[in-house]
Amino acid sequence: MDVIGLWSGRYACLLQSALRLTNEQFAAQLGIAVRTVATWHSDPSVVPRKEMQQLLDTVHEKAPQAARRRFALLVDGERGSSTMSPTGAQVLRVAIAAVIREDEVLLVCRRDDDATGLTWQFPAGVIKPGARPETATVRETLDETGVHCAVRQCLGNRLHPVTGVLCEYFLCEYLAGQATNSDAIENVDVMWVPRNAVTRFIPADTIFPPLLSMLEEQT
Repeated sequence: MDVIGLWSGRYACLLQSALRLTNEQFAAQLGIAVRTVATWHSDPSVVPRKEMQQLLDTVHEKAPQAARRRFALLVDGERGSSTMSPTGAQVLRVAIAAVIREDEVLLVCRRDDDATGLTWQFPAGVIKPGARPETATVRETLDETGVHCAVRQCLGNRLHPVTGVLCEYFLCEYLAGQATNSDAIENVDVMWVPRNAVTRFIPADTIFPPLLSMLEEQT
């Protein structure tokens, strides 16, 4: 799926998520005000004006291949949902796994197409329409890292401060498997990190507070 016939606020937000840009970065790339991007997040059914449609077309056309692939997957997931509202808007949900093994937590190093280059994150994956978040958590962790885990606790959810995506956070227990990079397209590396060193890889202010508290309590 390479063409969007009519951009909505939701599709614009999916493009932003695929590009892995903050509201400020996405606005700067489009040459628009940050409040416009914020409006798309608050009202996904809004249809941008003609000039904005053209700007979104251009950004999408010039996006790196990996970002276009992510965008296509996100859009296909939305269009395949049977729970979409009459306006066609649906909240994209992502399962995030904090997999604990003794004094360590599992992290993945993702490829970024913007100037930052690489980012360290917890294993994560899109929750497909109709799927249980816990199932997605276990499956995506295995697919990305080769690690088998079991969900022990739901830590809550939030709209991610960078991507605007609804994230569901789970505390998981390591069961078996060697940590390996099983998704060389999206990721560069996978490794176990001491729990007290996670903030050296991921900025503390972007970590879900209940998850950060849990990591601090365990150390």
